[in-house]
Amino acid sequence: MSNQGTPLVEMRDISISFGGIKAVDHVTVDLYPGEVVGLLGHNGAGKSTLIKCLSGAYQADAGEIWINGKKVEITNPRDARAQNIETIYQTLALADNLDAASNLFLGRELVSPLGFVDESKMEAETRKIMHRLNPNFKKFSVPVSALSGGQRQSVAIARAVYFNAKILIMDEPTAALGPHETQMVAELIEELKKQGLGIFLIEHDIHNVMKLCDRAAVMKNGQLVGTVKVDEVTDEDILSMIILGKKPGAADSEAAV
Repeated sequence: MSNQGTPLVEMRDISISFGGIKAVDHVTVDLYPGEVVGLLGHNGAGKSTLIKCLSGAYQADAGEIWINGKKVEITNPRDARAQNIETIYQTLALADNLDAASNLFLGRELVSPLGFVDESKMEAETRKIMHRLNPNFKKFSVPVSALSGGQRQSVAIARAVYFNAKILIMDEPTAALGPHETQMVAELIEELKKQGLGIFLIEHDIHNVMKLCDRAAVMKNGQLVGTVKVDEVTDEDILSMIILGKKPGAADSEAAV
């Protein structure tokens, strides 16, 4: 990953208010190909609201969104999808009673020339994409309710990637997962990075941020505290940004004045 060239995403000077309260206040963040940017902050800090402007769930009151160097209008989730932006929510939005292939193509089923759902082709395509992302995945014929948390994440991620996602928004992908499952998701994210996707990761766990992210953008009270390179800061630095709302070194420099 290199922060050279054109960002995949630039959210410039984004503001959004609800009932006169600024949930997001002039925030600018960017994301490059093959990069994971963590979005952190207490509940109510504005990180989810900010990212919902990118996913099309909310419309910003002010600011601009640029994708691959071009200004775009994202007014609904369809607009976001047209820009190859896919969101994987914590709930995963999977149909528990259906298998992996049926979930991958849910609402976008492949059909035969006669107009029938082509289940064998959907399974073949699912096996292909899963082999690319998670070669250990074998449970193609069982309902996803029978899958582990990490395997369910695999299905949700495969669905996004199959439909040509270039920008992924992931909402706490390792929440409620054990160490082995968390490692599985970490490997999936690493694979996505190699394929040049950019990922915004909404996360509460600082250890996951240090492990999974290249940069961390911290918000507090709707404002951006700052964006730091993860390998240049400590857990304590990021915690201080979340709690105190100050970038690393800011407190020292102020104390020296």
